[in-house]
Amino acid sequence: MTVRVLLVEDDAGVAGALAESLHARGHPVTSVARGADALHQHRAADLVLLDLGLPDLDGLDVLRKIRAVSPVPVIVLTARGDERSVVRGLRLGADDYLTKPVRLAELLARMDAVVRRAVARATPAGDVVRVEDVEIDLGARRVLVAGHDAGLTTKEFEILAVLAARPGTAVSRQQLMDEVWGDAYLAVSRSLDVHLTQLRAKLDRPGLLTTIRGFGYRLGRD
Repeated sequence: MTVRVLLVEDDAGVAGALAESLHARGHPVTSVARGADALHQHRAADLVLLDLGLPDLDGLDVLRKIRAVSPVPVIVLTARGDERSVVRGLRLGADDYLTKPVRLAELLARMDAVVRRAVARATPAGDVVRVEDVEIDLGARRVLVAGHDAGLTTKEFEILAVLAARPGTAVSRQQLMDEVWGDAYLAVSRSLDVHLTQLRAKLDRPGLLTTIRGFGYRLGRD
């Protein structure tokens, strides 16, 4: 699958090498060095590779602004590996978060997984699942709690959708990561924990999303 990549990276050497490698594998790449340029050009891309250390805007602010207007897949690719930055990036809607240096094979695999999920999201589905006063519209990708939009991020919705497809049934942690991230081997366990914490807070229904110790999770009470 050919993927149009917007590479947001202010280090010319890194950008050039990565763009050349992606071009060689059939992926057209547009490189920009400034956050402002990313905000103007992201709509023409199938995937954004976003560095956080940009000269004009913090990359996390760029991510927040993109996510406010577009569902385009975003992979953060940065030297910032501290937990605070990782958590903030995931909470702001990054589809994946990689710290430099990253192996090209792993980056390509993660790009493929993210784009496949984006394609699957665009496929209509008409099911609506109701658990107590929580309504999960899988087609509209919307969750209402007591009639009010829960405001879930893409990842939070995908996690809930996997559980909603099997209400009352325990889903293993590995299966959840496999279905949401596309490959359990590539999934980051810490990412799942962050998104689950945020999901529970937004649903605000204690006990509705249950942890099955040593196994996984279940949507619905006993």
